[in-house]
Parts: sequence; structure tokens; C-alpha cells
Amino acid sequence: MQKIYVAGHRGMVGGAITRHLEARQLNGAAIELVTRTHSQLDLTDQGAVRGFMREVRPDVVILAAAKVGGIYANHTYPAEFIYENLMIEANIIHEAYAAGVGQLLQLGSSCIYPRDAKQPMSEDALLTGRLEPTNEPYAIAKIAGIKLCESYNRQYGVDYRSVMPTNLYGPGDNFHPENSHVLPALIRRFHEAKEQGWTSVSIWGSGMPRREFLHVDDMAAASLFVLDLEPDIYAANTQPMLSHINVGCGEDISILELAELIADVVGFCGEISCDASKPDGTPRKLMDVSRLAEMGWQAQIPILTGVEETYSWFLRHFDRLRAK
Repeated sequence: MQKIYVAGHRGMVGGAITRHLEARQLNGAAIELVTRTHSQLDLTDQGAVRGFMREVRPDVVILAAAKVGGIYANHTYPAEFIYENLMIEANIIHEAYAAGVGQLLQLGSSCIYPRDAKQPMSEDALLTGRLEPTNEPYAIAKIAGIKLCESYNRQYGVDYRSVMPTNLYGPGDNFHPENSHVLPALIRRFHEAKEQGWTSVSIWGSGMPRREFLHVDDMAAASLFVLDLEPDIYAANTQPMLSHINVGCGEDISILELAELIADVVGFCGEISCDASKPDGTPRKLMDVSRLAEMGWQAQIPILTGVEETYSWFLRHFDRLRAK
């Protein structure tokens, strides 16, 4: 029986990974899933994490817990974004090692790459230039997580891996009107505009920046694919000082095109305008996913299908989301 601890199981990504692992259990896999809510275990509390790891002693840790948000949230709460993410990563990774956990998978973010990185962004673009200022504190925390895994691998011979997803979306996303990422924020905005009979919706920035979007179920599948790789195969596709793998779909879309797609799915027929006084963020973020493709994995869910599914989930949960 393999004991797997999923940190952040109530989040969008952690929840998807948990569902995929539960499906494996139903198919007969010898897996014991371990989860804890924030009220049961504060991951920023080193003593609490130490006690949990020593008591539970998981065989595998999947680190999907993080403080996340869009441009507005990153700009407004930079201290919380760098502090909480650094503490979560340091506590989980160190205490996992101290408790004898040999295998760990850490989920990062595509924002680790420089603002002006060559597109599509390959893994070796890390630390080759300046980061995007609007989310630099969060990016630095995520880079630290990669380097923690690399350092513990080098010094202690453990098998700690990192996957760097592109922009994720899907069921369980955060649809807060201010603190969410662009895709769920647009879903809520266009839905409310339709409900209230607005004739126009304004989106942040010029609409020209291009982004890549990956459905969370694709991300869960990719994460478990990387986790399942034999150590020699994983090592052959990374480097001792570059132990992370990009995860994406390999295609991008402009923010304006995304807004038009979402408006169509929602059924909003008004005008879409761009507020150029608001920041654009990085001009383009497209991941080079050739390494993962060469190992045998690629995304399966087209963005239109994914947005339709996500909007359906949003409608089923909107009363609860509106209360927040």
C-alpha cells in the first residue's frame, strides 16, 4: 500500500489530482490517500508540518498547495504571496525529507520565466533575465521551490520533482471578481453582465497579450504521468541543475480572443472594450512542452470544450460563489 499525501487537496489543482488518484483506487490501485484541511494543518507552521510528517510518514508527497491569484491580487498582496508560498514550500519539502519521504512532486508556475524570455519558453530559460514585475514575489517563491527540490536531490539523493504548469482553469477555480485569474474572472464578469443586461464589458489592458491555458484535469493527468516516470527516464529528460518539466498544451490565445470566446459560451452579446490604462503583464507566455511530449504525454482537452465545462460548473455553484 502506497501512502500519498496531497497538500492542497481542496484547491483546483489538488482537487483534480485527488480525483484522479481516487479513480486509480477504484480501479484497484493499492493507494492510501492522505489529506488535511487548512484548519487541521497550517502549512506555514513548521512545527505543525513536522509533527504531521513524523506521525503520518507518507511514501509520496504531492505539493499542490499555494497562495495564488491574478494581476490585481499579486499587485495588492505581494508580501503574502512571497511569504506564504516560501513557507509552504520550505516546510513541506524539508519536513518530508526529515520524515524519510523519498518521492515528492512540487507544482510551480510558468511565471518563473523571465518577462522577455524567448517564446515558447523552454526549461533552460529559468534565471536568464528579469521577471515580470506584476508577479515577481510569487515567481521568486516558485523558483525557490524548484531550487529546494534540486538541492535536496543533490545533497540527500531523494527523488523530488517539479512540474511547471501554464495558466490553469477548470472546475473548482477561484471566480472572485478581484482576486482570480483572467479566465475565471472573465467567466464571472460576462455572466453577471448578461444577467444584469449590460451593453458592454471592459477588460484589463490592451487585449493583445497572449496566454496559454490548460484544463486542470489535463494538469492532473500530466502531474501523475511525471510522478510515475522511472527515475532514470525522468533524469534523462532533465538535468541535475534543471529538474523541472513544463506542462502546457503548446498553443496560446490573445486575451481579447479569450474574452470573445467566453462571451460566446456565456451568451453575452454586448460590446467588449479594452482598458489600456490597466497593466497587461507579460506580453506573451507560451510554454515549450517538447520534453513532456517526447516522454509520451500531451494535453487532451481543447479550450472551447474546457471553457464550456467550466462555465457549466460555475452555473451549478454560482449561488455559493456569489456569497463570497
